[in-house]
Amino acid sequence: MQSIVLLMWLAMCTEQDIRGRQVADTLTLGVAIGALIWLFATGHTWIGASASDAGWGLAIVMAMTLPGYWLGHFAAGDVKLLGALALATSHDYVLGTFIGAGVAFLVWVLGRRRLWTVLNARLKKHLRQVIEGLGDKQPLAPYVTVGFVWTVVWLS
Repeated sequence: MQSIVLLMWLAMCTEQDIRGRQVADTLTLGVAIGALIWLFATGHTWIGASASDAGWGLAIVMAMTLPGYWLGHFAAGDVKLLGALALATSHDYVLGTFIGAGVAFLVWVLGRRRLWTVLNARLKKHLRQVIEGLGDKQPLAPYVTVGFVWTVVWLS
């Protein structure tokens, strides 16, 4: 049940990231604060992992995203999104999500031209308008969502 709630949250973040290349602070910080309150009140994360697992997850997120943020490859919302996910889950979920997101990105990069040829014209027109209006900045949340789904399936 907890994974479904997290998946719904990630889906909302994905929708915002695709449409505006930005995830609202109310979504990321709201979940992070809620996860922290839950962690301090119960002594475990939303999915039932220990507090130390959440701490290690957050440390992993910071180690893997802050250099990219400083170099301009990640947005602040991406760092907050992954930090909130770490506080709600554990280091296993964080590492699995990172790996899954990387695989999803590679699959997308290698398969998007082939996928584009099988889409219907109406959907292509809509997608082209969304893509052209937002520049060349790549959203991260869709890949994180796919990575999280693969991790939940793998760890369950």
